Amino acid sequence: MKFEDFEIDETEDFAAMLEESFKKSESKSDLVTGTIVKIDEKDNLVVVDIGGGRDANLDLTEITDEDGKVLFAVNDPINVVTMGRGRISYKAALARVALNEFIAEYDEEQEYIIEGVVTKKNKGGYVVEVDGLEFFMPRTLSYLSSKPGVESVGKKVKAVIVKVDKEKGSVVVSRKELIERDKAKTDEIVGALLESKEPVIGTIKKITSYGMFVDVGGMDGLVHYSQISHKGPVNPSKYFQEGDEVNVIALDYDKKKRHLSLSIKDANPDPWADIDAIIGVGDTVTATVSNIEPYGVFVDLGEDLEAFLHVSEISWDKNVKHPKDYLENNSEINVEVIEIDKEGRRLRVSLKNLLPKPMDAFVSANRVGDVVTGTVTSITDFGAFVKVGTVEGLLHNQEISWDKSKNAKSELKVGDEVEVKIIKIDRDAGKISLSKKALEDSPVKAFAETHKNGAIVTGTVKDKKDFGVFIALEDSVDALIRTEDLHPLKIDEIEKGQEIKGVISFIDANSDRIRVSVKRLERQEEREAMDQLNLDQDDSMTLGDAFGDKFKK
Repeated sequence: MKFEDFEIDETEDFAAMLEESFKKSESKSDLVTGTIVKIDEKDNLVVVDIGGGRDANLDLTEITDEDGKVLFAVNDPINVVTMGRGRISYKAALARVALNEFIAEYDEEQEYIIEGVVTKKNKGGYVVEVDGLEFFMPRTLSYLSSKPGVESVGKKVKAVIVKVDKEKGSVVVSRKELIERDKAKTDEIVGALLESKEPVIGTIKKITSYGMFVDVGGMDGLVHYSQISHKGPVNPSKYFQEGDEVNVIALDYDKKKRHLSLSIKDANPDPWADIDAIIGVGDTVTATVSNIEPYGVFVDLGEDLEAFLHVSEISWDKNVKHPKDYLENNSEINVEVIEIDKEGRRLRVSLKNLLPKPMDAFVSANRVGDVVTGTVTSITDFGAFVKVGTVEGLLHNQEISWDKSKNAKSELKVGDEVEVKIIKIDRDAGKISLSKKALEDSPVKAFAETHKNGAIVTGTVKDKKDFGVFIALEDSVDALIRTEDLHPLKIDEIEKGQEIKGVISFIDANSDRIRVSVKRLERQEEREAMDQLNLDQDDSMTLGDAFGDKFKK
């Protein structure tokens, strides 16, 4: 109820108003015994002799039962109440007789609290009907609003009998008295709660989405959902049921709104006040899954503590799409505490740290050089990730094919099964490098079987860099001519597609590298010419003989 809706006018003379109501009752509601002189079912009318040579009309329905049977006959005596202007009421007489019986049996030493319905309203107040009895409730004792739009008739009310006049047959009740008592009791309860600041036992009466209403000593207070647990705001329906008893402490009381704020968490020890004694980083604890989100899971550690299990800490599998695929609400799991943030009052835990590491199992079963089969799980700009058993390895673009124009995006798609060779295992970093081209013969290897250092080759320029040019040789192999090996050619004058002749200066089939030198070719051709010349000359020929003609010229 809202006390701002109550209307209290202490300026009215209550005694005079009550006396006026009694006068009205005496003048308009006299109880008399009359005699039925006529029953006219056609006009639905009963004529009753009420004495003094006076007849009055009674509605036939008042003496007809539910089956339509008339309860009286002509010449039968009947109790009625005169209503004025020739009107009488049998039902009002029944109520008056019942009220007189109630008044006759009324014990002034005993308090009577009644619950009834407001049936009538007049200038002085209201008529409250209780089991057929009509009691008068003055307006100043009603605490009922007379504001426009606020209807009092038909309202259920609770009141206490404050005056009984046996001579006048009147009973006065007060709703205000009970409300003032409740207010006084409330003030007493609230005062005691706020003063002591000690936990008290309350009973949960109603649970809502924003908190719980708890009865403490006959008064309801609200425990907001943020005041339930030291874990932070929680859904009360997950932890409590209506009827549960809880320890609470009073926080505040709004007298205007008559709103009592309670706290459950302040009535219980704060685990963060002594967190070091409760839990530590590295501890393994049993937790209950309380809430699952796409980004992680909240788990209850007990002791009014909650921790967060990030999605990345659920499994060693890096492709966890949603935690619900691994965990269920209310399930118990063992987790390791990995972070305690005292200032932020946050705990982080890991599930995967307590699970066998896939890398350990992989290393025990595989070695560098092993050939394995895996499934492509994702493709990036730099290569593809291939799942081999329970771990993933990287198949870099440069390990896709000996043909450097090919890469992961052009040659593979997610879900493909590929055969690869393990070329590197970094156990500490948890990384595995794979190669597909290592299963094929290197073009350079085949080239090296027919070409050695010093062999003269011709290639077409594919690309230019600051450090040299790349040329395409026969059998689909490439070679590098470094800038210092281009002499007498100048790199600025070289164009793509241009043919260049040189000599192989370095060839390594294992690293798939060939280098060519133009500069060395010039020197080599000079030596070859000299060697050939020496072969053609006789042993007696001198150098002067060989070049005599040239010298002459």
